[in-house]
Amino acid sequence: MTPTPDEFRSAVSRLPDGVVVISAHHQGLDHAMTASTLTSVSLDPPLLLFCVHVESRFRDVLDEVDRWAVSVLSDAGAPVADWFASPGRPVVGQLAHVPFRVGALSGAALLDGASAWFECRTSAIHRAGDHDIVVGDVLSAAVGDLGAGGLVHLRGRLRPVP
Repeated sequence: MTPTPDEFRSAVSRLPDGVVVISAHHQGLDHAMTASTLTSVSLDPPLLLFCVHVESRFRDVLDEVDRWAVSVLSDAGAPVADWFASPGRPVVGQLAHVPFRVGALSGAALLDGASAWFECRTSAIHRAGDHDIVVGDVLSAAVGDLGAGGLVHLRGRLRPVP
């Protein structure tokens, strides 16, 4: 039998996922979202994927731009993750209180204090239920403070990993 959405959510919440912020720049505005589905797909060529809800504002942006950035949040990144996961946050000024620099290859925000950053170009988008799987060619990769930990989503909560 197929599990109910609640049964599935409860079971899959036992799988720790790394937490990242995906960002893009479109029509003079910075857009960002929290994701816990970033996956390395291939080393040669370097590819990453993430999932985005088909009805989200960020998914609409991906129809207009093909370059985006990923900031892998450090163990101190929970407030940033919460902000970019907040439904109804304003489009204008989303990054007003989050320090960042602009990626040279993507034009998108690379958040300060992250443990790693990637700039990518969309190579494919695949529909998968109520989400789309976005595959990107990695254009650049960099690491932050080598002592920085990570942030995982586990059992419905954000948890720092030193």
